[in-house]
Parts: sequence; structure tokens; C-alpha cells
Amino acid sequence: MGRIIALATPVFFALIAIEYLVGRARGRSNYRLNDAVNSLSLGVMSQFIGLFTRALTIGIYAAVYSSVAVQELPADRWWVWVLGIVFYDFCYYWFHRIGHESALFWASHVVHHQSQEYNLTTALRQTSSSALFGWIFYLPMAIAGIPPEVFAVTAIVNLLYQYWIHTEQVGKLGWFDRWFSSPSNHRVHHAVNDRYIDRNYGGILMIWDRMFGSFVEETERCVYGTRAPLDSWDPVWANLEVYADLARKSWHAARWRDRLLVWLMPPGWQPETAAGAHWEKPHFDVNTLRRYDPPMRRGTRMFVVIQFCALLVGSTLLLWFEASLDGAAVAAWALATIAVLWITGAVMQGRLRLSVALLIEAVMVALLAVLVA
Repeated sequence: MGRIIALATPVFFALIAIEYLVGRARGRSNYRLNDAVNSLSLGVMSQFIGLFTRALTIGIYAAVYSSVAVQELPADRWWVWVLGIVFYDFCYYWFHRIGHESALFWASHVVHHQSQEYNLTTALRQTSSSALFGWIFYLPMAIAGIPPEVFAVTAIVNLLYQYWIHTEQVGKLGWFDRWFSSPSNHRVHHAVNDRYIDRNYGGILMIWDRMFGSFVEETERCVYGTRAPLDSWDPVWANLEVYADLARKSWHAARWRDRLLVWLMPPGWQPETAAGAHWEKPHFDVNTLRRYDPPMRRGTRMFVVIQFCALLVGSTLLLWFEASLDGAAVAAWALATIAVLWITGAVMQGRLRLSVALLIEAVMVALLAVLVA
């Protein structure tokens, strides 16, 4: 998986460049440096965490397949691969839908929706905690006898397909929109408009949304983000904010039953006895949603660009050579990378001075050099 992402990275950025240039030419570019870097940082962080959690998902799937599969379908038949792609998309639909309808799963999925822009960098904005429970939804494939190698490849196909649909530069596509997940359909999914909220969950196919009543056509301008904005460029906090909020509300719930339901009910749910600041929910008006965009000086922007480019090259190399490296070395580089991503976010939002950031990074490089030596 790591090598596939490493190979796909140049393609991702080539398409990002094309989308940016097309947007500029049309006079409606929706790229901001801070937002794009934050989304890409979360994508890098997700891939690094995945180096340690991906084996869990595949391992559980393989164990279930080998012990309780009703039959073992042949991996060398084309129809098994087609079945695998469709079956995976069906399971993904329900995983995705629960990710919006249950607070615990939303706490993981929210990362992908936090950007207030909608472009190809948003596609790479991925959570780092989906491996905790996401594997549960794909066990029906193992029980039905879809081989682990087919499952692994179809997961990659589903993920890569969804990259191109995160754009505003492609309009409606006629009959294609009716049957497949498309830019128009997925723009609806990312929007916080009342008409669009919690709709269009399909990864590749739209037939599941039509079958289960969650399809809505794009008819009005989409407003992106979440109804409780993150207002931060911190990639670590982006992954933890909803978990922290749920933990706080669970702690302050009056009844044990409510302490559990806070995690299981839809996002924003509160018990009848809720009172106090912990349960306050401000009125949401899509027309007054403000954009988080703290100013950056020219020197800060240069630092962010140079630092992220260097980090991207290093991350791609690590993904490529990860299998041949010592586990401790991979862990050390992953932690260092996450630390640098956090520093970058802190500098972008003015929480950390540039001089302090450079000093911290110099110390980190020295420590890594000692560890490697």
C-alpha cells in the first residue's frame, strides 16, 4: 500500500497543479496555501499511522476469512474481482453512512470534512483513526469468501477512484451522475447546506444512495466544512477534537446511560437532562459561516512551502522503503514527521514564532542524527 501511494503521489500533485491552473484561468480558484498544506499534512499523517495499523485491518480480515468463510472464492476469476469491487463499495456505503450518523464514527470521519475549501487536496485529507473500528464493516466480505488479496486491492481501487471527484472544476456529467459518484454528487456530500447535509455516501456507485434514500442532486451553491468549524491548522488536534468533546460530554452526563449514548447517538445529540456550557449548541446559519484564514507573512509562507516540499519528498521515500527499514527507525521518522507537521500548523496560525520553530527542528534533526548513527 505504501509503495502504491508513493507511486500515485506525483500523479496526485500533477492533477492538483492542473486544477489550480484551470481555476486561476477561470477566475475562480479555491486554493489557499494554509488550507491546502493542512489537508496534505493530514494525508501524510494518515499514511504514516497506517504503516502501523494497516496490518491490523488485513490481519483481522484474513483471520475471519480463513476461519468462518462460507466458501473460498477463486482469486483468479475476473467475476470475483468485479464482485469484490461492488461488494466493497456496498460495505463502504454503510461504513461511510454510519460515519455521519454515529458520534463515535463521526469523530474519526470528521477530519475529511473539516476543510472549508473543496479541491483535490481535500481528497487527501484523511483520518488517522479509521482503523480502530472501520474493519468491522468489511467482515461480510470475508464471510462471503472474498479472498484477502481481492479485498486489499478493491480497497485501494475504491480509495483512488474517489480522488478525482473532489473538485469544483468539473460540472455535472449527465447520465454518469445518476449511476456513479461524481464531482457534482460528492460536492453535495461535503456541503453543510440544510438540503445537502448527510447525503450521497457512495464511494464509486450512487445506486446505494438511491436504494436507501440518501441521494440528493446538486441544485444550489455548496458551502463546505463542518457545522462546528475546526478553526485550527493543527493536524493532531484535527484528529482528536471530536473525541475530546465526546469524552468531556460523557464525563459531565448525569446518568451512566447517557454517558454511553453520547458516543453512539448522532453527532450533536444530548440527553434530556443536559445543562451547562458543555451542552451548548449554537444556532447554525450557513449564510453566516465564517472562513478560518489567519494571515501569514511572506517569510512564513516561504517557510511553509519549503518545509512541506522537503517533508513530502522524505515522506514519499519513507513509504517506498518502509518494508526494508527497521521498525524502530520507521517509528522514529514517523513521530518526527508528525512533530514537523504540528510545527508547520502552529506557525501558520501564529501559535509558534518562526525562529522558535526553526530552533525546535534543529534540535530534532540533531537527535535523529544521533539515533541513526
